Amino acid sequence: MTLVGIVIGITSVIVIMSSGQGVKNFVLGTVQSFGNDTIQIEVKVPATGKTSAQNAIGQAQGIQITTLKQNDAEAIAKLPNVEALYMANFTQEIASYQNIKKRALLFGTSADVPTVDPGIKMAEGTFFTENDDRSLAQVVVLGPDIAQIFFGSDNPLGKEIKIHGQNYKVIGILGKRGNLGFVNYDELVYLPVRTLGKKILGIDYLRNIILKVKDQSQLDATVADLTDAMRRQHNITDPAKDDFSVTSLKEAQDLVATVFNTINILLLALTSISLVVGGVGIMNIMYVAVVERTFEIGLRKAVGARPRDILRQFLWEAIFLTLAGGIVGIILGYLFTFILSYVFSYLGFNLSLTVSAQAILIAVGFSATVGIIFGYYPARSASRLSPMEALRKE
Repeated sequence: MTLVGIVIGITSVIVIMSSGQGVKNFVLGTVQSFGNDTIQIEVKVPATGKTSAQNAIGQAQGIQITTLKQNDAEAIAKLPNVEALYMANFTQEIASYQNIKKRALLFGTSADVPTVDPGIKMAEGTFFTENDDRSLAQVVVLGPDIAQIFFGSDNPLGKEIKIHGQNYKVIGILGKRGNLGFVNYDELVYLPVRTLGKKILGIDYLRNIILKVKDQSQLDATVADLTDAMRRQHNITDPAKDDFSVTSLKEAQDLVATVFNTINILLLALTSISLVVGGVGIMNIMYVAVVERTFEIGLRKAVGARPRDILRQFLWEAIFLTLAGGIVGIILGYLFTFILSYVFSYLGFNLSLTVSAQAILIAVGFSATVGIIFGYYPARSASRLSPMEALRKE
């Protein structure tokens, strides 16, 4: 029972560090899959930071920023380091084919999205063109999973699905991509961004503009150029009034790494509480051991044991107890990490959890430190016993 707190604490340290690193790598991998040469422009609540809680809460509460327009994209496309870009909007709608219905995520984009996003590959048919976008063509490109749901083994090309009460012709099927973040890209329905805006959403503004740069070494300079161009487009002279944000994928990766490192530190701090509880248990049991072995301590001192010999004896016993709990905790941490990794894999997430050497070193360091700190006082108490008084206890 003395070891339970230590075992739980060390197991928690292993699982939390492995899970935190695994999720961090998963999110960073998702971001990197869009290319390190990518920059995103999105709407932002004025007078808030682009990564601030005020911006996120404001948009979640329904603040609509309607100033990002197609002419902004046209102006940005003229910048020297911009290779290609696409405009984007998204929504959810019921899509149907015959008697099959499914709530689908509609992703309205420009025709250049396959150039900007390296993960988009055509399995069958073609992607829609710029002319399709400008003419508000009612065409769609389906992810492989949603195509399977609607058409099974039939060839979907040329067939029509119904969205928002209108027919949309299937002109292409994408290759398998899987889950990115918590979105299944194989269930997306791509359609021209102008068609989505005009015929389904009834709007003329955008949510995002995503672009690819020609020279990645000029990424920071391009971000500055984009910011200046957007302020000119929106007649903004005070940066605090920006109604947009410009974020490179490199900046997003750095932000994700910082956030996850902070979360891991906080979780480890919370986990340390169970180690402290376990340490208190060890301190109590060591005090009991001192009381029960008082005669042994007196006998050892009577035959020449020095106070520091007694101190070392009980201190090493406490360290041994905590290290034993640490070893059991590491084994259980491996086991739970393996189970979690299997569960994520079963749910379709490409999230690999591994126990790192750093996690093991921290776990061992924690357990040894707890043993030293909480074992010192009982050991010190034992070393100070008078041999005559100790021998009288028997």
